[in-house]
Amino acid sequence: MKFIDLSLPIDERAPEVHPFGIERLGHKAGVRHLNWVMMKRTLRGRIAFFFGKRIINPGDLPDEEFLSLETVHCPVHIGTHMDYSFHYGSAAEGHPSKYIDEVPLDWCFSDGVVLDLTHKKPGEVITKEDAAAALGKIRYTLKTGDVVLLRTGADKFFGTRDYLSNYPGVHPAAIAFLLDAGARIIGVDTLGFDRPYKFMMGDFLRSKDPSFLWPAHFFGRKREYAHIERLANLDKLPPFGFKISCFPVRIRNAGAAWVRAVAILQ
Repeated sequence: MKFIDLSLPIDERAPEVHPFGIERLGHKAGVRHLNWVMMKRTLRGRIAFFFGKRIINPGDLPDEEFLSLETVHCPVHIGTHMDYSFHYGSAAEGHPSKYIDEVPLDWCFSDGVVLDLTHKKPGEVITKEDAAAALGKIRYTLKTGDVVLLRTGADKFFGTRDYLSNYPGVHPAAIAFLLDAGARIIGVDTLGFDRPYKFMMGDFLRSKDPSFLWPAHFFGRKREYAHIERLANLDKLPPFGFKISCFPVRIRNAGAAWVRAVAILQ
């Protein structure tokens, strides 16, 4: 059995569209922090702390180290993540939208299928015809529950400014085609499901046509489905014949959550 990580890290060094950061408390500094947490609860304790008193000294701990602590201040749309109904709008298919912790778990462990769409250029859209042709090329018929992964190759830009804009978007007709064929989750190795902001907004500002604005996301108001953004390493997978695990982190009343997507090959 072979495992292939399909996820990108949450990395504060990478250029991002949303501000975020990670506070990292090391082992040595952790000793001081531990004492502060214990002593700050009372005025007497805070005063004693600032005058150098400690409840636990470094010498009381192995190697004079405590535990590391990382605090992540991060939107759920950074790193590999899954978007679900509530993210797209307040209603889907005429009913109140569902939150990410309501995604059916059986959707998140299933057979995976990779469609090669690396010929699509930045700013273009992946059409229904593109998806159908990619399926025909691998001679695969989708079945209910298949997780479809769209490979554009854009993950190779991660960590650079190009990652923010060098990718195609997904047309709603392509999404409908895949859902009609049985998919419930569709993933892509790009920053987002829609075209990059500069292309989308450029077309909208020129035409004043609102259909250019986030059409793939807004399609989730018409059809209930989940999509995964920011996948990686799809080039390491066969077209089909593998399982994918993509369970989202359980966050209450959220429209999206981080995913550790993993392909499992026998």
